[in-house]
Amino acid sequence: MIKNTSYKVQADVDSEAVRLQYQIEEGAYVTTSTGVWTVWNGEWRKIYPQSGAGSGLGWARYDDSTYTSSNKLALVDGVTVNLPNDAASVYRSYTGVDYYNGTRVLADNTNDTYVMTVVFKYSAPNANQTHIDLQFEGGNGTPYDRIRGEATFPKGNDATHDYHQLFQYYADADFVANGSYWQITATGGSANVWDIIYFIQKTQSYA
Repeated sequence: MIKNTSYKVQADVDSEAVRLQYQIEEGAYVTTSTGVWTVWNGEWRKIYPQSGAGSGLGWARYDDSTYTSSNKLALVDGVTVNLPNDAASVYRSYTGVDYYNGTRVLADNTNDTYVMTVVFKYSAPNANQTHIDLQFEGGNGTPYDRIRGEATFPKGNDATHDYHQLFQYYADADFVANGSYWQITATGGSANVWDIIYFIQKTQSYA
């Protein structure tokens, strides 16, 4: 008579420093304090949990300190400028998350996906005929036509409005190589913008 027998195999839990010293071998599995790792396509990949440090996923918030209620960004009618954010204050899900460098929005890999929230306050002296357009641009001027926003002025002349909009996008090769940025245009009249915040979350990692 042949009986099936179950076996329990328990691997040691290594430190991240020890894991990084191991020779890269396809199909290897290692458990560390951060999760379970395997080698795939010549690189370590974290397979569980799919969050936190080492997963490639995370979030970061970037607050501008230059343009405030006492120093507003003045938009001239019909003139397109880059939406500034000096990233003076940065909040991250964990150390090492960087999706913006104070000038360009960043992406890690081609086909990674992200959700970005753009927040600012705005006003216009001639609210009835003025609106603001936002457009995402690639590092070499590649237009992301699907990623646009618009702000209107329903509260009246010089009244403060709050803009808060979510945008979902994936990164192409130009994005990874050169970064991306927001452009903003006031149309129909001048406008002011201040208290600019970017919140960026990486939702899927292709690598």
